[in-house]
Amino acid sequence: MIAGGLAFTLLLATTPSLVACPFCSAPSKTLTEQVTDASALLEVHWESAKDAQGTDVGSTTYRIQKVIKQAKDQFAVDDLITLPRYRPGTKTEMYLLFGNAAGNDLDWQPPVAASRTLIDYLQNAPKPDRPSSERLPYFMGYLEHAETPVSDDAYAEFANAPYEEISPLSSKMPREKLRQWLVDPKVSASRMGLYGLMMGLSGNEEDRVLMEKKILEPNTDFRLGIDGVMGGYLLLAKEQGLEVLEKQKLADKQAPFSETYAAMQALRFMWQYGNGAIPHQRLRKSMEILLERPELADLVIADLARWKDWEIVPLLATKFDDPDFGIPSIKRAIVRFMIYCVKDAQELKSKPPGETGLTPEELAIVQERAQQAEAWLKKLEETDPNLLRDAKRFLLIK
Repeated sequence: MIAGGLAFTLLLATTPSLVACPFCSAPSKTLTEQVTDASALLEVHWESAKDAQGTDVGSTTYRIQKVIKQAKDQFAVDDLITLPRYRPGTKTEMYLLFGNAAGNDLDWQPPVAASRTLIDYLQNAPKPDRPSSERLPYFMGYLEHAETPVSDDAYAEFANAPYEEISPLSSKMPREKLRQWLVDPKVSASRMGLYGLMMGLSGNEEDRVLMEKKILEPNTDFRLGIDGVMGGYLLLAKEQGLEVLEKQKLADKQAPFSETYAAMQALRFMWQYGNGAIPHQRLRKSMEILLERPELADLVIADLARWKDWEIVPLLATKFDDPDFGIPSIKRAIVRFMIYCVKDAQELKSKPPGETGLTPEELAIVQERAQQAEAWLKKLEETDPNLLRDAKRFLLIK
């Protein structure tokens, strides 16, 4: 579990701006990006190979079938090119060789096994500098393609795309295929997050039922991508779906930790990207349920501080003295929450009432909670100055 001062500070200091798909695997360099970056790109067939001997790693020779790209006229069809390292093969095997500029030479990347389909896919793909509205629909057509390198690369294009570029494509998403992929055990679990998100953007009531059934499947194992299914489900089901997650994943202490954390991720997603589909105050109340889970409390407190849920100042003051929450990381998180509450109230005071974004009643509550937090911090300074000092170490405000 990620905990501690720096994690808390980074969570609170800025509203996260995810540069890639929220529920996808880590972004990677796509083939179209590699094509753009390469100084030379050759379609080749394996020709021959020299065995490795002792410290000699051997070599492999390829015959050029097509020059797809080159910066200089240094390659031609039927030329031979030899690269270090022994790689067995047959003369029918096709590869792509990417050469990146390295001074006056080319640094050749490991050969990429290719097929006519993969090469056509790359040659027809929109260039990386084209708008996502042009690029992503092309790659959408290759998700779950029969050739794994093609489908992997199409997925990587989506994994690298921000949510703001994916969501406008909802009307073009293959809804029926998404339904099949979400329940097909042969589909890689690593893609479930994306497909769940896409289903939430493009689905209907029938799809909501399917997603709810998948979410509630009895399962004690870690389910990769289930957070994306939950996030997509909340896009479709809104508060009705939130009630389901609250009961089955948040409030149920018997729920596997991974399932609860996935639901927590779905709440974060809706806070940032839900566009009011579920009111922020409602999301705060859902996250507050997890304050009863000591193993998650420091992360939850960080989120609630970032969400400016200052109403819980009295509750956290009580939790601070609860033996079940005596973990140092939780105590530091509570201290920081109080500090940020006081700071937020000070900033609100410096603004004209019409520019705070809060009603007079809400402003009054913030100031009241800030006074309570400030009094609590003064008392802590007397009783445990070391803890207060430690909690302040990684604060961006002083």
